Amino acid sequence: MKYTDIFRERIGCSSETEVFKYLMETLKERITGWDYFVNWAKVFDNIKDVEIDLNILNYLVGKENIEDEFSSLLDKHPSISRLIPVLVACREAKFDILTHYGKDSFTYETYDFPKYKGGDKSKVIEFAKRTGFLSLLKNRRIKSIVDYVIGVEVGLDSNARKNRGGKSMEEIVEFFVGDICARRSLQYLKAASSKSVRESWGADLKVDKADREVDFAINSGRRLFLIEANFYAGGGSKLKSTAGEYRTMFDFWNTQGHQFIWVTDGGGWRTSRSPLLEAFNHIDYILNLEMLVKGVLEDIVISAIL
Repeated sequence: MKYTDIFRERIGCSSETEVFKYLMETLKERITGWDYFVNWAKVFDNIKDVEIDLNILNYLVGKENIEDEFSSLLDKHPSISRLIPVLVACREAKFDILTHYGKDSFTYETYDFPKYKGGDKSKVIEFAKRTGFLSLLKNRRIKSIVDYVIGVEVGLDSNARKNRGGKSMEEIVEFFVGDICARRSLQYLKAASSKSVRESWGADLKVDKADREVDFAINSGRRLFLIEANFYAGGGSKLKSTAGEYRTMFDFWNTQGHQFIWVTDGGGWRTSRSPLLEAFNHIDYILNLEMLVKGVLEDIVISAIL
């Protein structure tokens, strides 16, 4: 790392070793906010798109001859077939189901719901039956399909929590970046690309891949500060490759005269200390959120102006 008096003045560290110790000791285990749990707007947007068909399906609740009734409903409203995947909590709409296996072969049957526009409905009925959904309706285990699908959508939305954790980290870092730039009369870009940097500031930012975007770019007037932000609550082998990727990223932009700063946090690094230390020894600045709170990022940026 590049040790400066900033670290002594802001966090009381007098050496690179002490800075890394501080980094590890002040990692945050969680940055869970209220928006982490359920994206209700997304849930109800998804419901709105299919609500009419869901209410049509409500007709089947409690019907004794459920397969015949479903068949008749498909004749009148073929579009309800598109609901079948979400009724069993799947975003996919095409399935290759293993229907038989033995010593000599495996047999699969394809169920492709987007292709059903009416006509042969046998596979739609079979899928709804074999997955157990028709039985739930017949036995009134489900009383409102709309309410049931709201619950399904909430469950499916929980799969996005990992991405929301990353978004929360970006929002927190942007708070500090935006505050610094507002008080110091600097400009910054979020999700900065080579094109947006050139169009906004006339600066040349070469990238290693066409779709590369930097989480934040700050124009100090003398050089660009390129900031990547991420949070890892859990450990794993991915963190080693991540640390290696940011080392390469630092080298790539350092040769162009830009200052790369990696802001990372999360308890996951406690189980991946070695790769983080290797990156720390290679990259000029690796900061965590506590360092941003203490003003380290601001002093690093301002030092390029003074």
